[in-house]
Amino acid sequence: MGIREFRAALLDLVLPGDCAGCGDPVSPWCVRCRAGLGRPSWPVLPGGPAVLAVGRYRGPLRAALLRYKERGRRDLAEPLAALLAGPLDEIIRPPAITWLVPAPSRPAAARARGGDHVVRLCRTLAAGRPGVQVARPLRLARRARDSVGLDAVQRAQNLSGRLRVRPAALPPAGATVLLVDDVVTTGATLRACRAALAEVGVRAEAALVLCDATKRMGDAECLGRMSAPAP
Repeated sequence: MGIREFRAALLDLVLPGDCAGCGDPVSPWCVRCRAGLGRPSWPVLPGGPAVLAVGRYRGPLRAALLRYKERGRRDLAEPLAALLAGPLDEIIRPPAITWLVPAPSRPAAARARGGDHVVRLCRTLAAGRPGVQVARPLRLARRARDSVGLDAVQRAQNLSGRLRVRPAALPPAGATVLLVDDVVTTGATLRACRAALAEVGVRAEAALVLCDATKRMGDAECLGRMSAPAP
């Protein structure tokens, strides 16, 4: 843990800070953290959906996500969702409704965090946008393990047979669907989510994530090249 992350952790124990990245009294990001957010990236996921990430999994973006996800800072859903808003605006095509489908968390992890953090991000992102809705058709079985430390093959095996689809919660037939997650590492989760939806006739050809933790990056880092998900 770096000095700034350690300082942020100490501040979180005392009182919520204002900067999402470091806790300095500047809302929502201090000048230094905003400059350190990086640029959008296109992780390459063979066999997976097209993915647009807000930035790499490092610096203030990583620190803000960890504070939100692991340290109970639910209030950071708003500044993090705001980072997703720009890329989302490049994707949606009014008047068609875009349905955000969050990648599910393990039930035990969601309970420990006071709710599913990706669902909360999606709801915050969709708030006040009549053309954006949230659907939660995907669920993880209790037997799924924590994916931290697993390689690509192990992550895929961990999800095999453990991803459930609730038909009653699916978006309408033919809807534009966008998968949403906090971090993409190997792409196993996004591939599994896409495949599970495809089995019930729902196409999810694109995904939006906060952090890109892949080992290989795409060569396009430009919002303008994001095409609309296939209907």
